[in-house]
Amino acid sequence: MNPKELNRAQTELRRVMENGEHTEAIALFLRQHAMLHAAKMADAGLWSYEDEILDDMDDADIRRIPQSEEHSVLWCLWHIARIEDVTMNLLVGNTNQVLDEGQWTAKLNALIIHTANLLNDEEVAALSQQVDIAALRAYRVAVGRRTREIVSKLEPGILPVKVSQAQIARVTAQSAVHPAGDEILAYWGSRTVAGLLLMPASRHHLIHLNEAARIKKRK
Repeated sequence: MNPKELNRAQTELRRVMENGEHTEAIALFLRQHAMLHAAKMADAGLWSYEDEILDDMDDADIRRIPQSEEHSVLWCLWHIARIEDVTMNLLVGNTNQVLDEGQWTAKLNALIIHTANLLNDEEVAALSQQVDIAALRAYRVAVGRRTREIVSKLEPGILPVKVSQAQIARVTAQSAVHPAGDEILAYWGSRTVAGLLLMPASRHHLIHLNEAARIKKRK
């Protein structure tokens, strides 16, 4: 498997979800989701895009923001982990965020709890230097495992159901997005459960892991 093949797999996942093939859609999602996390998250014996990018990087590499880029690899990991936590728990699972359990906020050592959208250059640089990398990778594993629990329990017929405004209100109440993030909330509020699985929990990972792979190559 490689990123191009994952792109093709996303097309197939979208087709299956749009056709209402619930069991196949969930199985395909879980397979792709596993490859977009560290291999130990799902322990499914599959290639891991995250591990391929990170396993030969040291902490300085992960925190570095090349002159030609807006973000660090660390920012990418924070962003995809927080968005998965927020959308899968507050909008799909109707449960608490992983961040709010297990003292993750203290372990991560970050000054923000939101998804890191709309940060300026100085704020991206600060986040990139502050966050504990080992804790961030462990948090992402915990988020991924929770997502798999939620998705595995989804009932047939739920994929076309839209997110409710009450669920969006939970995101706002918990300061899970930047105060100026109305467009993000509007986007999530327009999605179905299938739409959230196709973007925040799978394709969104691929987009920012691709970004991380590009950052890694920049000097």
